[in-house]
Amino acid sequence: MAKQVWKPSAMLNPVPVVMVSCADKGGKPNIITIAWAGTINTNPPMVSVSIRKERYSHALIKDTREFVINLTTKELAFAADFCGVKSGRDTDKFAAVKLTQEKASIVRAPMIKESPVNLECVVKQIIELGSHDLFIAEVAATNVKEELLDEKGKLCLNRADLICYSHGEYYPLSKPLGFFGYSVAKRKHLKRGNRR
Repeated sequence: MAKQVWKPSAMLNPVPVVMVSCADKGGKPNIITIAWAGTINTNPPMVSVSIRKERYSHALIKDTREFVINLTTKELAFAADFCGVKSGRDTDKFAAVKLTQEKASIVRAPMIKESPVNLECVVKQIIELGSHDLFIAEVAATNVKEELLDEKGKLCLNRADLICYSHGEYYPLSKPLGFFGYSVAKRKHLKRGNRR
């Protein structure tokens, strides 16, 4: 089947959908839903979020240089959509969607208690790109709900019912197709089987 050539676009899908909580210098909180978020470094742990300049949270994060990335679940999908559509300039989003503010351990921005994983972030660099600014941040602390840990303390994110975002729609994550390195492990298994 033939492919059409379209104008250039950021058609990288699917992407994580996260709720980013922040606050102004006086402590007034806000939540912005972001699909353009990513991991960019391991040591130190660093992430990025890309935010339109006209968004209310852009100024809050630029002024305070901190935020929290809250992973989003199927149960939080409605709240995530609401927080991505409504502006915090005239709406208390925590109250509107009945989310609970939780004190972070390092940053002053609040965490979302209902989120299974919260990444406390400190902005290290802001890069102006055009329609969006890229906020590069170091993860200062990671908060994980204990029910996501197995008896050995291993994190089982599959228990969280996380969602992703693809071309304007939210999707649940389904059954895993494999694990990191399964292609190599499978080949080793096949080689062993061939020797028998």
